[in-house]
Amino acid sequence: MNTLRTTLLMALLTVLLVMMGNAIAGESGAVIAFLIAAGMNFFGFWYSDKVVLKTYRAKQVSEAEAPQLHATIRRLSQQARLPMPKVYLMPSDTPNAFATGRNPDNAAVAVTQGIMRMLNQDELEGVIAHELAHIKHRDILIGSLAATIAGAINMLYYLGFFFGGGGDDDDGNPFSSLLMIIVAPIAAMLIQMAISRSREFAADRGGAEICGKPLALASALQNLERAAVAIPMRANQASAHMFIVNPLRGKGLASLFSTHPTTAERVKRLQEMV
Repeated sequence: MNTLRTTLLMALLTVLLVMMGNAIAGESGAVIAFLIAAGMNFFGFWYSDKVVLKTYRAKQVSEAEAPQLHATIRRLSQQARLPMPKVYLMPSDTPNAFATGRNPDNAAVAVTQGIMRMLNQDELEGVIAHELAHIKHRDILIGSLAATIAGAINMLYYLGFFFGGGGDDDDGNPFSSLLMIIVAPIAAMLIQMAISRSREFAADRGGAEICGKPLALASALQNLERAAVAIPMRANQASAHMFIVNPLRGKGLASLFSTHPTTAERVKRLQEMV
């Protein structure tokens, strides 16, 4: 169901791009914006892992420096039939973790010092398995594709805002073109966030299957959610979606733009697996 939902949302993003292109500058405008956004995200796809690891001052640790962490990741990687990823440690008291890398052969798992102190072994295995599921599902690639299309829509928005609509149908209703210019970027952002939330559900299920401990992962999520409130993490919006628990808080309408589902819903789904 998560795969189907992601596919439908990606298709909806593409339809929005075509409609936005026609409303602003015709199909040629949509193609140009898509190519520019694709170029920007191609760079991000290949180098974003290095950027985000540096942003959070993550240090690669050897097996001698973190034997238990290495042993846990190696065993779970074997269970997931994945290559051993690089292992990083972040100097933060806030318990959290993320995975990055453009494919399973170039992947990394980063955890904070806080998560190593807070979680017990079963909970830590659940978190690591969740991150390995992201790698196995190639969620970095899916996120990059969604960002490319959403980025193209935003570029068309600025093109239409500054230069006015000039789509293929010059006899069309200018109000409808203006409405498309305003609504499409907001819709694109909502869809992009929905794709991210869907991938989190899929990673929860995949992680529970890899480690065989859905309740341990559920317990870890609850502990991490409480800690995210008690010990806020200095994170930026661009990379918040990568963490297993969103380090940024949002309520009400802000939750629509959240990259993560609610922890309560995630825990409920994991409990249903049992």
